[in-house]
Amino acid sequence: MSDGDDKVVSQGRAGSLLGRFPCRLDPKRRITIPATFRNRMGNPTYVYVLPDLNRLNCLNIFPPDELEARLDKLRASALTDKRVSEFVTWVGSISETLDVDSQGRIRICDTLLNRIGVKRDLALIGAFNRIQVWAEESAPAEQEAFEKFADAAREIGF
Repeated sequence: MSDGDDKVVSQGRAGSLLGRFPCRLDPKRRITIPATFRNRMGNPTYVYVLPDLNRLNCLNIFPPDELEARLDKLRASALTDKRVSEFVTWVGSISETLDVDSQGRIRICDTLLNRIGVKRDLALIGAFNRIQVWAEESAPAEQEAFEKFADAAREIGF
């Protein structure tokens, strides 16, 4: 694989982002999105980066189509519902739209990287429709996560 991808990624349905990749900020504090993920996202020229709404120590990288579909749902409601409007304003203020360079690199602002405790090493984890960004030391351990979620997966028929 290219980009130093040293992990085999599970083959999911087209567009599914699956797998876990170690990553390191380069000297300019850029992240290289693995080629496998870029290909699954359709090689976008830009992506959206938002803090995870359920975990304080995680960011999400969304492909344009995925986030724009979510935004379409909010746009109409934001004009008439004050709570939705405030949510849209808040999310817009803590999020970024980032260009992806020809080598697949993005530069997430220091405010967001500091929010999740990134110093240098990260874990990029495919979460089906988005990429989760974790400080390596905060990323969920695979065995612990398996044990935690195995029963829930069986209950929902996964």
